[in-house]
Amino acid sequence: MLPRQSALTKDRGPPGTMDRVTIFATDREVAQFDEFDQGEVVIRFALIGPHGPGGLVEQPCWFFVDWVMDTMSGLEMVRRLRADPRFAESHITMVLDEDDPDERRRSLKAGADDYMVGPLKRNAMLDRVLALFGSAVRPAARTALALGDLSINPAAEQARWRGRPVVLRPNEFRLLRFMAENPDRVLSRQELVEALGKAGDPNYLRTVDVWIKRLRMGLRDVDAGHLLRTVHGKGYVLDRP
Repeated sequence: MLPRQSALTKDRGPPGTMDRVTIFATDREVAQFDEFDQGEVVIRFALIGPHGPGGLVEQPCWFFVDWVMDTMSGLEMVRRLRADPRFAESHITMVLDEDDPDERRRSLKAGADDYMVGPLKRNAMLDRVLALFGSAVRPAARTALALGDLSINPAAEQARWRGRPVVLRPNEFRLLRFMAENPDRVLSRQELVEALGKAGDPNYLRTVDVWIKRLRMGLRDVDAGHLLRTVHGKGYVLDRP
């Protein structure tokens, strides 16, 4: 099973090692795109069928799932990926035919991390993947952060409230970490998008509320929901315990 650090937020290996990432797509033409080789980062494209990738999958991976597929709906494909222990933690992008609010909502509810409007272009996919990957590979603080009864371990990508683990997806964990590093400060949606290394894509501004909702649910599960506060018209703030 891929750790919930997910597709592209894994630790870097020793100096001189190469990071290999696989982009799986349900579109056969996309799966035939040329490999991207940047020296330290190699990204290959592959096809995913109704039963998932065949064989052993060892690299970090990112899925681009079409809203309409030949044998099933994209929503069902997302649910199957989330149910598969190998990919429950992977990053999934739903590919919509048009920017439909209902389809966006249903995609995120089914378990997709984000969405984009097709048709897919190689450079647009690489830009999206590398935007997150690039922010992940820059040197980051590995020191555990303590904020009252809230503790965050960046190296393990784990948060705890009074010793109880807060179950979060990568985007939500990174949001929590950023907000904990900036407690008692109102953070706008744009600031949160930039903190996650996703600046430049306007779609992410509209998914911030989804990430916040998931983060709030994770905190509520450990009786820490009161920490996250909405400041209407301005953004969100993590109150110091």
